[in-house]
Amino acid sequence: MLLAAGRGNRMRPLTDHTPKPLLQVQGRPLLEWPMRALASQGFTELLVNTGWLGEQIPAWFGAHYAHGQPLPASTLRYSREEIDFGQALETAGGIARALPQLADTFWLAAGDVYAPEFVFSRNAYAHFEASDALAHLWLVPNPEHNPAGDFALDARGVLHDTARDDISLPRYTYSTIALLRRELFQPPWCEIPPGNPAGVVAALAPLLRAAMAQGRVTGSLYHGSWVDVGTPERLAAINNKGR
Repeated sequence: MLLAAGRGNRMRPLTDHTPKPLLQVQGRPLLEWPMRALASQGFTELLVNTGWLGEQIPAWFGAHYAHGQPLPASTLRYSREEIDFGQALETAGGIARALPQLADTFWLAAGDVYAPEFVFSRNAYAHFEASDALAHLWLVPNPEHNPAGDFALDARGVLHDTARDDISLPRYTYSTIALLRRELFQPPWCEIPPGNPAGVVAALAPLLRAAMAQGRVTGSLYHGSWVDVGTPERLAAINNKGR
């Protein structure tokens, strides 16, 4: 599942007429980068949720998107939150809405993050499927805009919510790339019915923190290129790199 529903307020005025996932990064729409990375590992069945200016995203990518050789084409389905509810449902609400269309284990990536070196590994997918974890998050060294980090990672690869746990461990920033299990979006972790028929707006972090409290969230550090393309300045910096 690729997240593409946000308003992109910090990117205004660029996002006043273009949804952030369609902003050009190194000659491609931002959303195309994770699509290509997934396709390179054989993950070609994608679901994209849309919100702000959401009609532009299926108009651009369609139901089948050819990346060109040697990559296979991506097959896309859409969860149109702006049509169904008139607003984006945040991450957990959007996943719950899309849940009937998702596999028991699925990748999650944000359409506004640039991580061109990240590998959506089939080995990582299989290892996660064989575990009892509900989520596996990739973390990155803390950027300037998030110096305190989000979660702590212990030597066993288990994540902790240090706001709750009185422990001294290094904290890192959640990259917004994850492997998730359908179970995380069912009781007791999530009370939103599959399909989210009422359009409940809900964040992902509370679900992750509840699962962390039971030791069921694991993590890995990613040291490759990673940018949360959250401001016009960050976008310009990426596009100017190498010129």
